[in-house]
Amino acid sequence: MELEVLEEMSTTTSDPSGAPDAPARPWYRAATRWTQLTFVEDDPLTFDLDAWREVMRESRSNAICISAGGYIAYYPTAIPFHHRSCHLGDRDLLGEVVDTARSLGMRVMARVDPHAVHADAAAAHPEWLARHADGSAVPHPSFPDIWITCPFTTYHREFITDVACELAREYDVDALFVNRWEGPGHLSYSEGARSGFHRATGLELPRRQDRDDPNWAAYAGWRSAYLRDLVDTWNDAVQRIRPAVSVIPNRGMWQTRALDPAELDRTSAAFYIDKQGRSAKEAIWYAGRVGKRIKGVFPDRPINLITSVGPEQHTHRWKDSVDAPDELVTSIVNGFIHGADPWFTKFNARIVDDRWIAPIVRAYQLHAAVEPVYAATTAAPEVCILDSVALDDSDMFALYTATFPHEDGVYQALLEARIPFGYVSDRDLTLERLAGVRVLVLPGTDALTPAQTEVLRRFVARGGSIVAAHAATLRDDGFLLGDLLGVEAVGPVRTGVKNNYIALTGAHRVNAGYRGASRIVGGTSIVPIAAAADTEVPFRFVPDFPDLPMEEVYPRESPRDPAIVCRTHAGGGRTAYVAFDVGEIFWEALQLDHARLIANLVSWAIDDRHQVRVDGEGLVDLAVRRGERSVVVAVANIDNAMSMRGQVHRLRPLGRQAVSVDVPAGVEQVRATRVIAGGELDVRIAEGRAEVVLDAVEHLEVVRFEWSTSGGAGGAAGRA
Repeated sequence: MELEVLEEMSTTTSDPSGAPDAPARPWYRAATRWTQLTFVEDDPLTFDLDAWREVMRESRSNAICISAGGYIAYYPTAIPFHHRSCHLGDRDLLGEVVDTARSLGMRVMARVDPHAVHADAAAAHPEWLARHADGSAVPHPSFPDIWITCPFTTYHREFITDVACELAREYDVDALFVNRWEGPGHLSYSEGARSGFHRATGLELPRRQDRDDPNWAAYAGWRSAYLRDLVDTWNDAVQRIRPAVSVIPNRGMWQTRALDPAELDRTSAAFYIDKQGRSAKEAIWYAGRVGKRIKGVFPDRPINLITSVGPEQHTHRWKDSVDAPDELVTSIVNGFIHGADPWFTKFNARIVDDRWIAPIVRAYQLHAAVEPVYAATTAAPEVCILDSVALDDSDMFALYTATFPHEDGVYQALLEARIPFGYVSDRDLTLERLAGVRVLVLPGTDALTPAQTEVLRRFVARGGSIVAAHAATLRDDGFLLGDLLGVEAVGPVRTGVKNNYIALTGAHRVNAGYRGASRIVGGTSIVPIAAAADTEVPFRFVPDFPDLPMEEVYPRESPRDPAIVCRTHAGGGRTAYVAFDVGEIFWEALQLDHARLIANLVSWAIDDRHQVRVDGEGLVDLAVRRGERSVVVAVANIDNAMSMRGQVHRLRPLGRQAVSVDVPAGVEQVRATRVIAGGELDVRIAEGRAEVVLDAVEHLEVVRFEWSTSGGAGGAAGRA
């Protein structure tokens, strides 16, 4: 049924809004399903344009990124030392694909890769090359006789500017996408870098990445400013030729998050996040978190998530490979239900293994089905994680591999509990941004500023709730929010704790579900606290006792110090504080008790009145969106035998799922439709909630609830 409906949709209007006469949108907002074709040098010999036209047509791709130039030119370039493919001959491979894409109504981006040059260019322009501290040129680590370039030289500043201008002048493109443009993953000691840094600062380049080196901080700031100016240089040059064309630098998730908001309107109308695949340690939901995190910083900007059709890991690289079909579909679906539109990339245009095509087509058709509904609604999570991650600015070259286990554990626990949630960035922490948020979760990653904590105080005063853990709001001089949370630090944080337990203290919603247990596993990093008199303490730490010898493994004292402190505030808000590393320890040990504890804390904070609930078996990822008189619930299936690994071999189809939503007072009629499978659902209304039942979900189903108030028009609804 699902595929039949999607195939029928593929013949309808290409405008995502579904309206043939919808007003034109900026090109980057209309480019929502990307094909990236990354050529290899011998592709001109075998490139099958008809096959790729069919892939783009069947997938309903509305945008393409095509390899154009830089390291290799796939068009008849006139620029000296711009290496043309040895097999190009009389062909203009770039031009052929541009013309084909335009005939299909697609947006076009030309890809430029300036990270390396061939031996002839290196010999003629040694000043272009990245250098080690001893002055030796940096050879490419994977291919002989080519050399890594340095972005602080005339290669990037002049040569790549010439390439960008040639492409803008000769081809009908909307933008240029610059890949691997920031230089090697280490300091470059080229003359351009040395002299440029010295002119700007009067300093010599630091000898190593070391935050204690006074020159390092100066270098980090100079490098960031130089690279921003470099992008401006490229933009200015191409826009003198074609004002509508822009240069878009490839960025990872962390680099995007760190952008200066003052520069966004000028440089970042849309984001293209390079996160091509999951590593073994990343869970299945990684793509969705990319969307949530970036939307948490920039909620109104388009996001496109670049996914490879093959496995992509830091330790292993199989660039010309194919992933399992369910992994491809799951990755793309998980990203776009949380706002990250799909972009797939294929390395090597020769299709020697076509098993990726059907899942890409399926995932893209699912996106096309959902897109009109998403365009008419906005994300509306009532639970949000506060993204207060502070990246280590002493290691600017490790941004792609940053991990945050406190947050990972909270994310996994909320997912397992089927609690829909989003992100709010500490960079945009205002009462206006928190409108609609009922619970804000602080996993324990970093302390907040006094200004940020003042927003949180006002949030609770107006009825919002906070669940905080471990070092959240904790500084060397105590808690910034201690008086709000009802806790006081009474000693330094204890780390490396073994054999720790927390005991249930009385009956409380937070310690519900542990029948038969008087205590559960605690943490490994403990914050000693005292609790205020008007708080509740549903768990207390069992005083330390040995973990060896085995004969000594028993408690000597009764539970004593507060482990979890809950408080109900006059304005209706609630706060909870967990005095140990519950997120991190859940992520490491994956104890069910910790998953239940995190879920219980959030459910208590929201008073067990979740506005959206999905009940059933299996692991799902949920997204909630709202319109003026509608609620949209996306149910993405991520249930498989390897759910805690990044790889998906085979999804288990979901059985019966009951989806229910709160409806406003006065609503008498509710209509519910299935966006993917099509058709209306029977609606049952009881106790202010509308409920429908999905018989099965393969990869994705989206339910749209619409209603009218008393006396208005609307579809029929069942009554309890």
